[in-house]
Amino acid sequence: MKKLAALTLPVLLALTGVAQADEASLFIPQWLGAQYTFIDQHQDSLHSPYAGKQSLLARSDTERSHTFGAYFGVALPAHLQFYFDVEMFKGQGVSGATGLGGLPNGDVIRSGSGSLGKGPYVARRYLRWTLPLGDETADVERAQDQLPGKEAARRLEVKIGKMAVNDDFDKNRYAGGTRTQFMNWALFNNTAWDFAADTRGYTEGLMIGWINPTWSLRYGIYRMPYEANGQKLESSLRHARGQQMELTLQPQADGWVLRLLAFQNQARMGIYREAIAIALANGTLPDIKADDRPGRHKYGFAINGELPLADQGDTGLFMRAGWNDGRNESFAFTEVDRTVSGGFQLSGAHWGRTQDHFSVAVAINSLSSVHRDYLALGGNGFVLGDGALRYGREQILEAYYSFAVCKYFTLSPDLQLVHNPGYNRDRGPARFVSLRAHVEL
Repeated sequence: MKKLAALTLPVLLALTGVAQADEASLFIPQWLGAQYTFIDQHQDSLHSPYAGKQSLLARSDTERSHTFGAYFGVALPAHLQFYFDVEMFKGQGVSGATGLGGLPNGDVIRSGSGSLGKGPYVARRYLRWTLPLGDETADVERAQDQLPGKEAARRLEVKIGKMAVNDDFDKNRYAGGTRTQFMNWALFNNTAWDFAADTRGYTEGLMIGWINPTWSLRYGIYRMPYEANGQKLESSLRHARGQQMELTLQPQADGWVLRLLAFQNQARMGIYREAIAIALANGTLPDIKADDRPGRHKYGFAINGELPLADQGDTGLFMRAGWNDGRNESFAFTEVDRTVSGGFQLSGAHWGRTQDHFSVAVAINSLSSVHRDYLALGGNGFVLGDGALRYGREQILEAYYSFAVCKYFTLSPDLQLVHNPGYNRDRGPARFVSLRAHVEL
């Protein structure tokens, strides 16, 4: 798996050479697209009687972020495809992208820490193989990590290499892309699903899918980070791994969709209760990192639904709910143990702007009781830590309008309101105003 995950250009050229010899034709890499997203986000000042090193800033803050991406693919013999994506991030999130379970700028998940640098990096590098299971085909348009042509409607599908876990799991038509839809972390993915990823949001692993027109079943196993929110990945799946399985039901092509997901992680996680016991015995603040050990487990479940209502599905509803056991350290995505969210997208066709839409959604995040106790005693996670805590559920409201300036360019003003930021009733509310510009070719 590691050899395939580290597939390089010389190997790709060798494969292409085999294709030329066997098929007497040239398999030429294709440029599949590029994107640029700019976000100007302002955080208002907020009530803050005390603060820790992971708190939202009490004063106002304005930050700008930029992401750039270029996406390539090539068709190979024997139903193989190879994809290679390069991205770059500039700027940062407000308050250093800490202080909330549902952070307000989803593009910052790809920024990493300040030590990672701001130059180009490989985001995805993987092989995809499909095995047709019937004669029925569907048209596939050119898109990011999607070569144009025809593909079997019933097929087995395998992906191996470097990728993002949420490329294949927990997808949602109305709330699945932070660069064009909701920006809050609690709305573009299920925040209770602590999926395997490095600091920028990528990992290495294997996905196997059984795809049918009305249902699909996917299983994925991926390398976990060596430490919470870390860039270094574990060297072997024997030592640590993130596993998930998702069943997708869609009886009609233009009808409702329901996704049921279960996951289990194994990693060097600390246990909140043990970190608290050590701190109380020694008269110190609890430190979850001091208790981390290999082989710790976390599991959870998630549900995700779409309900098209009108306008060929461009108007519709969505919902998500998720739960994890909350015993062990939040490790890769964000610090949320339970979540529920839902929202509505309205097509601009109703006011003569068919490419526009208006969307609004709410999310409620919460923590396990032992996770609350850890933070209340002054413990820090990788995004939370006010030094104390008067617990309350984190409540998030987001609304945005997507204005299609032309086919390739959209502008999206965005408003977010968060009560009990970081689950703390002593702080906030927090307000965020943003303007997002997105170019996609």
